[in-house]
Amino acid sequence: MSELESKNYFDDSMESWNAVMLIYRSAIKEMNTKIEILNEEFKHVHQYNPIEYVKTRVKAPDSIVKKLKRYGYEETLQNMMEYCNDIAGVRIVCSFTSDIYRLADMIGRQNDVTVISVKDYIKNPKPSGYKSYHMIVTIPVFLSDRVVDTKVEIQIRTIAMDFWASLEHKIYYKFEGHAPEYISHDLQECSEIVSELDERMLLLNEAIQKTKAEQEEDKQE
Repeated sequence: MSELESKNYFDDSMESWNAVMLIYRSAIKEMNTKIEILNEEFKHVHQYNPIEYVKTRVKAPDSIVKKLKRYGYEETLQNMMEYCNDIAGVRIVCSFTSDIYRLADMIGRQNDVTVISVKDYIKNPKPSGYKSYHMIVTIPVFLSDRVVDTKVEIQIRTIAMDFWASLEHKIYYKFEGHAPEYISHDLQECSEIVSELDERMLLLNEAIQKTKAEQEEDKQE
């Protein structure tokens, strides 16, 4: 059991809460730096940038409390850190589906990153039509007096998937999670359109890369 998980650390003081939030914010910074380096390396080796943009967030206190209540756990810092895996969140948005699996593999091969779980909602979409690649990992946060392995949720998706997910979130927020059946049906159809778009854009990109390679070969002859 790490020092962060010791009973003395988890009291009800605001100081303890702020200390824990500092660790989660630091974990996001650590992960964000890793992603930037991997992106630069990929660009250097392949002359291609796989990442369109990265979003980060720390889960709001009221969302954490709701999640603990939903899971049936007491609202303590210890339960929060043990049972809430998505307090620190990083979303990586890519151009193509092939980039998603490349990045997931690159992140998973980092020596100081431990992959706890993976959920591939691209190959196995949620009933709503939601698609994304989720990883729960731990990354060490180096403090002045200790190292704390901290959980981070990483979501990797294409621009089209991110647009769909954002729209779904807004719709269900307006209806408090109970959207009319016809809206849910239309969202599922849009999800299929997103998949078709991603597939066609990937094929188009591959065709472009193949043409460029052939042109380079012709120049060398």
